[in-house]
Amino acid sequence: MPVFMDVHRNMRGISADDLKAAHQQDLALQDMEHVEFKHAWADPDSGMVFCLAEGPDADAVRRVHAMAGHPADDVYPVTLEV
Repeated sequence: MPVFMDVHRNMRGISADDLKAAHQQDLALQDMEHVEFKHAWADPDSGMVFCLAEGPDADAVRRVHAMAGHPADDVYPVTLEV
């Protein structure tokens, strides 16, 4: 299954609880698009949030985030890993 890293740029001030809640929203909806969200990271000072997911394509990842109420600004394929 392809792997994707997505970026949210406007989440300044996000708390650990907020990040966990957003990730839980993604997990609750992911099966609708055959996506599996693996992990999320955040920097509250810059407002940057990064999510790692497996799914059929970038659009499926985008749709889950949009349904969860926090659309991704960008979704990048991760084609190399060490």
